[in-house]
Amino acid sequence: MSSSAAGKHLELIIQSTGLTPQAVAKTLKLLDEGATIPFIARYRKEMTGGMDEVMIGEVFKMQKRLAELENRKQTILDAISEQGKLTEELRLRITDCYDSNELEDIYLPYKKRKKTRADLAREQGLEPLAKIIMSQRNQDIDHIASKYITDVVTNEDMAINGACDIIAEWVSEDQEVRDRLRIQFRKFAVIRSKVVAKKKEEAAKYQDYFDFAEPLARCPSHRFLAMMRGEAEGLLKTSLELDNERAVSMISRKYIRSQNCTEAPLIADAVEDSYKRLIFPAVETQIINEFREKADDEAIKVFGENLRQLLLAAPLGQRAVMAIDPGFRTGCKVVCLDANGDLLHYTTIYPHAPQNQWQEAIAAIRHLADKYGVQAIAIGNGTASRETKTLVDEIKFEARVEVFVVSESGASIYSASEVAREEFPDLDVTVRGAVSIGRRLMDPLAELVKIDPKSIGVGQYQHDVHQGKLRENLDMTVVSCVNRVGININTASRHILTYVAGLGPSLAKNIVEFRKANGDFNVVSQLRSVPRLGDKAFEQCAGFIRIRDGSQPLDNTGVHPESYHVVEKMAQSLGVTISDFIANSSLRKQIRPENFITEKTGLPTITDILRELEKPGLDPRGEARVFSFDENIRTINDVREGMVVPGIVTNLTNFGAFVDIGVKQDGLLHISQITSKYIQNPGDVLHLGQEVKVCVTGVDVHRKRINLTMIF
Repeated sequence: MSSSAAGKHLELIIQSTGLTPQAVAKTLKLLDEGATIPFIARYRKEMTGGMDEVMIGEVFKMQKRLAELENRKQTILDAISEQGKLTEELRLRITDCYDSNELEDIYLPYKKRKKTRADLAREQGLEPLAKIIMSQRNQDIDHIASKYITDVVTNEDMAINGACDIIAEWVSEDQEVRDRLRIQFRKFAVIRSKVVAKKKEEAAKYQDYFDFAEPLARCPSHRFLAMMRGEAEGLLKTSLELDNERAVSMISRKYIRSQNCTEAPLIADAVEDSYKRLIFPAVETQIINEFREKADDEAIKVFGENLRQLLLAAPLGQRAVMAIDPGFRTGCKVVCLDANGDLLHYTTIYPHAPQNQWQEAIAAIRHLADKYGVQAIAIGNGTASRETKTLVDEIKFEARVEVFVVSESGASIYSASEVAREEFPDLDVTVRGAVSIGRRLMDPLAELVKIDPKSIGVGQYQHDVHQGKLRENLDMTVVSCVNRVGININTASRHILTYVAGLGPSLAKNIVEFRKANGDFNVVSQLRSVPRLGDKAFEQCAGFIRIRDGSQPLDNTGVHPESYHVVEKMAQSLGVTISDFIANSSLRKQIRPENFITEKTGLPTITDILRELEKPGLDPRGEARVFSFDENIRTINDVREGMVVPGIVTNLTNFGAFVDIGVKQDGLLHISQITSKYIQNPGDVLHLGQEVKVCVTGVDVHRKRINLTMIF
């Protein structure tokens, strides 16, 4: 990439983000050198001016988009050059263009395509006639057209029609016309959807869109994506509507110099034909794609934030757990896990119909809890969950046992995955699913990273949005969460190590194999002995690795090894050991940060170091808490309008939140029912896993819908 292009990229990123030139330039340099977003955000604050992961992520994404645009420009330049039509003026227009729509408009006349009506007219020698018509000299066009009659062009009308086809194509390739029309679409277009007549019954879930119209500019992302999904399924037909007369008039004013000249009606007809046949369909597609991209971005943003909250849900921690995957006819799968999540025992009990072995199930659970020192029980929230919870609540355990209801979403996907087969090659998928439920209680982050985020059940329209962008965004979210929490290198699985900054699948595998061969890591610096883990990878990952009870106490903090010497100097200045300095907050309060600033270590890093030492080894996610549903509600048939019940927020969308109130169907808490104050996003008030009190405002048993409110 040329220096001028790099400079333009810098300028555009600064304009788009509002960040300082110095911060953007240094961030781009760090990214180019292979630094990861979590590392830059945490350990290079002096260089970026304290930019957080979101800001750095925006710089990264925009730079990537601009790089893709540069690649497209080069492809276009090469294609036009091969045709021998690349002038210096055209080359400059392309290289100076930073709007993808405009770039494609420039390329349009040179793009390889199927033979058009205009191409046929040119082959018939009618382009000179088209130029004569466009000159608008008030000439006798019929007489002039007679000179173009041949064996193929048999009369004047054929000649004129062919010439008008050429004019229509010229008009359609006018970049200014397309620009102005795109503005018209963005401001005034109406999006309309209609049900496919023969599929009315099949399309019942799209009933709201059977005959729907709304100004495109005011159409929220969830409605737009719903219509797009309905069309993709062949159940709806969607289109954009515009004031065609106004649009044609706008184009005609550019091309017709005088309505009194003889050529004016011909040009007017060509303009109208160009608009209806060529321009409108092309620009309609562009605008739909443009709004689809915006809707995708909004949906991906919602999904990413939901995933972040889910991954950062409070863990139970390292405690012995019994997990139960409930079921009726096929029984309840029961597994016992030790404090590290390793499987100790599994069995099946049949407390519910048709077997009804209630007392036998109670005895089995009590026996296993005593035998394996179970401290908590995780019950999946699927079929038979409430009935199984009632069973467990009846049991009098020898020791205190907490009972949790855990989301099963994605557990079945995990149980049939390659990851699960690798972990438990000899176990049935149902047993693997129960293990996943138990581990999800112990550490949601460590377990959920094994599952495709799209299968976790949060977000909106995740299967309809651009899958490449979705994967990139979700991967960035997972990486951010993993590195925010920090990873115990001696217990972490290969799957979660993959997301540690600077590592990836290959190095994660090497770390696990090294650990198996050599035992637990005692100090972070031992990572340098892992095959293929070089200096750059160590720099990026070391600050996010934790070692408990190792020989270097700083290895259990978020202080980067490159800054250990700073802590050593602080401790030396007070005449104490590093361990004492970490353990005694009164000692740290004696430190004056400005005394330890150097050329490489600024005040932001010093401040972060002292903050990290306040909570060495502390998990920022908090601790899991027991939650209980209303005992009077088991199924949707028990739900009555006016009931006030406890619930847990399970999903957030742009239009509202879904709340689990203890039945199979989550209730909808519309955005207008969350608070009496105006909010733009449910996430401004609620978060996943939040415990709420809701009032039932409507129940539709047939459609399995429950409407809720928090305003009562």
